[in-house]
Amino acid sequence: MTHWYEGPLAAFDIETTGTDAEQDRIVSAALVVQDISGSRARVTRWLVNPGIPIPVAATEVHGLTDALVQRSGRWPAPVIEEVGRALAEQCMAGRPLVVMNAPFGLTVLDREMRRHRDSSLARYLENAPFCVLDPGVLDRHLDAVRKGRRRLVDLCSLYGVVLDGSHDAVADAAAALEVVRSVGRRFATATGALTAAQLHARQAVWHAAQSRGQQEWFARGATRTAPDPAWPLRPQLPAVA
Repeated sequence: MTHWYEGPLAAFDIETTGTDAEQDRIVSAALVVQDISGSRARVTRWLVNPGIPIPVAATEVHGLTDALVQRSGRWPAPVIEEVGRALAEQCMAGRPLVVMNAPFGLTVLDREMRRHRDSSLARYLENAPFCVLDPGVLDRHLDAVRKGRRRLVDLCSLYGVVLDGSHDAVADAAAALEVVRSVGRRFATATGALTAAQLHARQAVWHAAQSRGQQEWFARGATRTAPDPAWPLRPQLPAVA
């Protein structure tokens, strides 16, 4: 029997104009599909002209400039349509979707769908089995006592995964996919008997528990915004009257 971490996976990643999932825009996206561990991956990438200036701080992270996206990027609406259909195709094929920090990436995508397509992620995937594997949630639960940061670059270093160009959507998606496979192998005793669908359900519980623990820390005086317990997608905020 092929374990979930050795079978087909698809990984999705985005680069954005900032870190506000409700307001910031996608400037690049990537989908990396691998049918079995070790096989050649199929890559689709999108470059988007978001229609708003890209802040300098964001450009310093991912290297994407206004001049580049105005010259080579496409308008958001057709790209968002293609991304929605591509993710639905992967889900319909039964491939779990690897998304590092899924509540951010999938929420940004959902808000872009609402903004440009008058739609939503749920609508695109309404006929598809939605199964997400988030390497950050998996690692934090399965190796809870480990100290240190747990960014994608940190997980790649820990699990021996090559990250060829951090903050490039294709590189990050490919690395997240390999990290998930490595997490599965390392913790096969704990997760090997589970299906990806069972892991999806458990990650929602694990992420909520992780967020509650972080919220307690923030309540003691931290200045950053406390984590949202929703996973893998944050609910839409109510409209302001």
